[in-house]
Amino acid sequence: MRRILCFRLTAIFLIAAAFARADERNFWPFVVNWTDDANKTSHTAVVGPLGFAKRPESGPLTKGFRPLFVTKSEAGRKTGHVLYPLLNWDSSEAGRQGDIFKLIRWSNIAAGSSGALRTFEVWPFYLSRETGDPETSYQGVMPFYGTVKNRFGNDRIDWVLFPLYGRFEQKGIVTTTTPWPFIKHVSGDATGFEVWPLFGSRGKEGVFKETFALWPFYHHNERILESGAATEELAVLPFYMRSRGEFAVSETYLWPFFGYTLSEAPAYREQRWFWPFVVTARGEDRRVDRVAPFFTHSVRKGVRKTWVLWPLVRNQQWNEADLEIEKTQLLYFLYWNLEQRSATNPSLAPASKTHLWPLLSHWDNGAGHTQLQLFSPLEVFFQHNEVVRTVYSPLFSIYRLDHRPSGDVHGSYLFNFMTYHREGEVREFNLGPLFETERDGGGLRRVTLFKVLHLYSRGPRSEPKP
Repeated sequence: MRRILCFRLTAIFLIAAAFARADERNFWPFVVNWTDDANKTSHTAVVGPLGFAKRPESGPLTKGFRPLFVTKSEAGRKTGHVLYPLLNWDSSEAGRQGDIFKLIRWSNIAAGSSGALRTFEVWPFYLSRETGDPETSYQGVMPFYGTVKNRFGNDRIDWVLFPLYGRFEQKGIVTTTTPWPFIKHVSGDATGFEVWPLFGSRGKEGVFKETFALWPFYHHNERILESGAATEELAVLPFYMRSRGEFAVSETYLWPFFGYTLSEAPAYREQRWFWPFVVTARGEDRRVDRVAPFFTHSVRKGVRKTWVLWPLVRNQQWNEADLEIEKTQLLYFLYWNLEQRSATNPSLAPASKTHLWPLLSHWDNGAGHTQLQLFSPLEVFFQHNEVVRTVYSPLFSIYRLDHRPSGDVHGSYLFNFMTYHREGEVREFNLGPLFETERDGGGLRRVTLFKVLHLYSRGPRSEPKP
């Protein structure tokens, strides 16, 4: 069970470098080399936090010069970023793809027997896709002329001098607009005509019918489900709105302030007064008590949320597999804490991560391994973005501390200018290339100035325990 708690928080330990070093060569600020024996990874830092390389015994080679670029190489695949998120690319045996700020995108990817899939986009002006099959290939130049297929929620979109002419096809229903979005003609698997926002109607006999007038003030939609049940949505805004499904009905008066929702399957009833400020709800899988902004408590599908003086304090609790998880926030990100406990063995120590923005981030895997970083302005916002954590977070990390279950302690200040390592009885202190000391169980073992001037030495240099 302890192993499960450790594995759950593996990803959050990426930010702080592990400092278990068999040997450190510190020529700060030019070059610092060290080896993480526990993870069998060698590290190189150049010009403080700017240049770096991480070489694990097995796994990807990561290197770069922050914040200009970073690359990662492993098993025939290479990814790279320049001034992330400005320029990004990914290449492998399967093909290549990349983008410039997500606005200019390209790809050339093998697609089996059909050849290669090639795409190029200058969003939103030029869109192209070439598969070798005219049925799935397309090209378009916005706003002049073009076609796209299986994009933007439609099977096919054609346009000429958009918005003067557009044709949208979805599941056999063709909507022709001249110009968009004001005049629409519906054909194919349904019929209709619309002059938006004045009036409009579309539908298919026995399947659905949608009408509106002075949109959005009046609209009435009806649909027959596959089960044969009828659904309906009627709105005369802001006076009244009704939504009726197969097992539920919802009505709102003086929209959106007063109303209720009643469901039979699952059983549920919700009452709203001056929505969204006062809401109460009871049901089989949920419960809500809200008097905003003072207090809100809800339970939905096993997830319990509590707000106090929104957005001051937020607490969320839920279970995942055999873990009890609790997240507490103060002003969303000013204080952020996630704690995981074993649901089957409560006596185990919890695993946690904490952010006190922008000062620090702290990690504890629940098995004696803790890490601390000062400063940490980005971690709370980009906890699942590995590129940000690789390229930008170390630029702010003036102090890092790593405490291992074995009792080993490793710390770094000012981007490895000052480092401290305690491994078993061996203690080592480095002040860049200026000053080094080493102690063991027998006392002082070595004192060195400027890497070459040995003021004191007792026997050969100690090697940390394996």
